[in-house]
Amino acid sequence: MLNPSKIDVVILCGGFGKRLQRVVKEIPKPMARIKQSPFLDILIDFIASYGFKRFILCTGYKAEIIERYYNQRYNNLIIEFSREEKPLGTGGAIKNAENYIKSSPFLVANGDSLCKINLKKFIDFHFKKDALTSIAVTNTDVCDDYGVVTINNLQQIVMFNEKIKGCKNRLINAGFYLLQKEVFSLMPENDNFSIESDFFPKIIKRNLYAFKTQESVVDIGTPERYEKAKHILR
Repeated sequence: MLNPSKIDVVILCGGFGKRLQRVVKEIPKPMARIKQSPFLDILIDFIASYGFKRFILCTGYKAEIIERYYNQRYNNLIIEFSREEKPLGTGGAIKNAENYIKSSPFLVANGDSLCKINLKKFIDFHFKKDALTSIAVTNTDVCDDYGVVTINNLQQIVMFNEKIKGCKNRLINAGFYLLQKEVFSLMPENDNFSIESDFFPKIIKRNLYAFKTQESVVDIGTPERYEKAKHILR
């Protein structure tokens, strides 16, 4: 198993965050404050606590705010920026960062959510399964706004369904992925695509595995969930 310090971390933080803009104005969504810290600080600190050292922030909307802040933020971590000049979607943002990514596998995290999985166990799972891609998943009572994952008894992913209305007690995407670098050769040619709905379903027969956790997902995607996150994470 690779030491986490040898695994690059890609954080997706370039989206517009339109639903949150009515309460968090003029800043990118991951910079929304939880007490005195940006949510992105909490996410980076959690990941770094497992020994990860090198972070690539995929910036887009108001990229200069994130870049200015994290240019000076950490002395003990390497922070680099992969800026998208136009909206690329989650998949396009990862593809755009290819030249910055040195490790295989590399870890990807959503910049607007946190699920406190055991990242060392996640890495160990990925290597034991000899996976091309591993996705952290967790159970939820209501999955209206999350991607739903179906797995078999080997924990292989056999189906994705994005944001099914009214479903309950299903496995959802928890916002952490481990990917081998060979995924770049399988990505679509178009610049703008979603890793969740455009890419993962197309490579479903290529060793995709689900790492199950009991931890819940905390996200700041809407004003209501942002308020809830402030209480949970403070």
